[in-house]
Amino acid sequence: MHFTSTQRLDDGVLEREFTLGEIPGILWTPASAAASPSTPAPLILLGHPPLGLRRMYPRLVDRARRSAADGFATATIELPGSGDRPRRPAIERARADLRRAMEAGEPVGDEIVDALVLPLVDEAVPEWRAALDALLSLPEIGGPVGYSGGVISIGIRLAVVEPRIVAAGLFAGSLVPRAMFEEARQVTVPLHVLLQWDDEGNDRQAALDLFDAFGSEEKSLHANMGGHTGVPQFAGDAVARFFTRHLK
Repeated sequence: MHFTSTQRLDDGVLEREFTLGEIPGILWTPASAAASPSTPAPLILLGHPPLGLRRMYPRLVDRARRSAADGFATATIELPGSGDRPRRPAIERARADLRRAMEAGEPVGDEIVDALVLPLVDEAVPEWRAALDALLSLPEIGGPVGYSGGVISIGIRLAVVEPRIVAAGLFAGSLVPRAMFEEARQVTVPLHVLLQWDDEGNDRQAALDLFDAFGSEEKSLHANMGGHTGVPQFAGDAVARFFTRHLK
């Protein structure tokens, strides 16, 4: 891990951009981590859609500041094929097929969903795990670790294969391949799942079926009226309470 820039935000949060090989990322640590270096901060991995870190930065930094106020460090990485990373032709073709289907008002078939999501999960999850190795080697960062956000299929795979993740807050706002339902049955960590009831890009019934498939003994579904970007403020507060309960 190589840090490429450092700045202190106005609330005392330390923001550091880094690269891990060719993968860009950002780490935010609370001021409390510097004040008490003998007490490493718990870590939350911030998932996001494949729109690029630059485009997602305003939302990510807001989430990071909120988490820092509760004493958590947060980190994120650029997803494969996003931002300035090399494009993945197969994924680009699947995105084009998805746009054509949606613009034509046609149902999005399983073939499109599989081609769009499964390669992304297969490539992104090992990268997240490598980032986690590097982050946990820093003296100011410690366990336990949580995962928060989307793409929900990446969160599912990480919750299954990564034992250092002990809780996950997932956003049911992305297309999910049928194969991921079987993986969801293997998830056992506590879950907090957010569903926007009127999400224009989400199959509500599929999201409900996925929640039902999760194997966790502790899981809660929080549904709010509104579209994909209409998440109310109190929903973020509920996620914060969830992680405070499970990561501290």
